[in-house]
Amino acid sequence: MYFFLGNLSCLETCYSSTILPRMLAGLLTGDRTISFNGCVTQYYFFGSLAATECLLLSVMSYDRYLAICDPMHYAARMSHRSYLQLVGGSWLGGFLGNNITTLAISQLTFCGPNGIDHFFCDFIPLVKLSCNDPHLMETLAFTFSLIFLLVPFLLTLMSYICIITTILRIPSTTGRQKAFSTCSSHLIVVSIYYATLLIVYMFPMTDILSDFKKVLSVVYTVLTPLVNPLIYSLRNKVVQEALGKACRKLKFGAC
Repeated sequence: MYFFLGNLSCLETCYSSTILPRMLAGLLTGDRTISFNGCVTQYYFFGSLAATECLLLSVMSYDRYLAICDPMHYAARMSHRSYLQLVGGSWLGGFLGNNITTLAISQLTFCGPNGIDHFFCDFIPLVKLSCNDPHLMETLAFTFSLIFLLVPFLLTLMSYICIITTILRIPSTTGRQKAFSTCSSHLIVVSIYYATLLIVYMFPMTDILSDFKKVLSVVYTVLTPLVNPLIYSLRNKVVQEALGKACRKLKFGAC
């Protein structure tokens, strides 16, 4: 679990770094321009890391499923080699899969206004600026979202249905609380992340939803990476105990 959390932490650091520095520079200097090559590069890394996170979250849910629903075979199925392959496959799959959409964007023709109606270079805002027929690109975006968003979400959902069913069968209240505490943090993160992504990329683009989708984009690009360390660490008993000791030292030191 901690190996997966370390990868998630590294992933979200890279994830935020593709968007926030350029966005903050634009807010501070007022210069919000970006070159076409820079825009495509930003989209490539953002899209690849977003797809990788979807895959990694589904892998983490599978890890929790084995730990709770099949603990006797956990060590055999989640060997050192197995979790390295799962994590490596998530990173590789995300970056290779996004090559197709990035290549498609690089082939678009832009002949109209060049102002992106978004705070970073994303697929749909770039397609809206192009002079090409949007239907093919929308189909490509839907297919990419289906493979790297909806399928991992359904796998994660199935894992948690099995997990919750198994937890409810535990006779003791203490046992249920202990089992649920090992996956509740991941469930919170998954719910926030997948819910926002599904609305942004799987719902049809309309004028009514346009501004709402931009707000949701802030949630999964800025807020989720910001609160994830708090969600994971503050629900960890070891971290809670360390935080309690630090607070007691501060209290006695003040006295």
